[in-house]
Amino acid sequence: MSVRLALVWLLWVCLLATAGSQSAASEAPKFPFALTKPAGAGPFPAVVILHDCSGLGPKSSGAPWRWSTVLTARGYVTIWPDSFSPRGRPQGVCRDATPPRITPGERADDAYAALAYLRSLPFVDAKRVAVMGGSHGGTSTLASIVDTPRNAQRGPVGFAAAIALYPSCDRSFGAWSVSRTKESGKVSFTYDGAFKPRAPLLILIGELDDWTPAEPCRRLAAAAQAAGYPVEIKIYPGAHHSFDSSAPTRYLPERINANSPTGRGATTGGNAEAWDDAIGRVERFLSEHLAKPG
Repeated sequence: MSVRLALVWLLWVCLLATAGSQSAASEAPKFPFALTKPAGAGPFPAVVILHDCSGLGPKSSGAPWRWSTVLTARGYVTIWPDSFSPRGRPQGVCRDATPPRITPGERADDAYAALAYLRSLPFVDAKRVAVMGGSHGGTSTLASIVDTPRNAQRGPVGFAAAIALYPSCDRSFGAWSVSRTKESGKVSFTYDGAFKPRAPLLILIGELDDWTPAEPCRRLAAAAQAAGYPVEIKIYPGAHHSFDSSAPTRYLPERINANSPTGRGATTGGNAEAWDDAIGRVERFLSEHLAKPG
């Protein structure tokens, strides 16, 4: 395990140990989570961070830690729910396709449980909470923010904003319908309807992403914008999947990839220019949509 990931794991374990020390009125979610807060009494805006397919265990990509570090320094409380360990997949689901399958819809339940917990904390501004995630977490972010009967039943006041990094936009979400065909090793898509978010949405994705391709996300954003919904997208030239990583670009043949002719293999790696731009873009987006009233 790298030093960086060891620090991530140590931070997570320490926060798990202290998370239950909140007041009795703040009932913690029934899954492991990490929580960070800026110095001071608040109330602060907050962000629910949904991890990628590597989870939050020792083999985590470290993306939640990187984003939490950035956001906490800028005045945001963050919470990272662990969607995999309680469901029997502590090592993540990047390479192992065996059951149980963990769906973005299930993880949306986790996101809303985390939202409810944040709203019970005295140092969190209950009306200023966003959700964000990358890859599997980005897809789960879309599932959390889309206008569906299930999400509508959660109440009229949900997340105030959402940020999806390199999500799978090539699947159906509510009124956004996608069908997939594969012929001669080539995957193609047919799109219909519009993605209808319940709050402003920002999508960040790499032009060269061969795991969760940019084109379906461009189509999703265009259809949503045409229907009058607040969806923004930035496609980073020359960037691959996990552009917000510090790892070098490499091809990982064992990764499960529905967009590969063989069903396996994806390219991942950090892109310093895209990462720097993403930090500024996320900061501006959150500042705009989580601004304190008055």
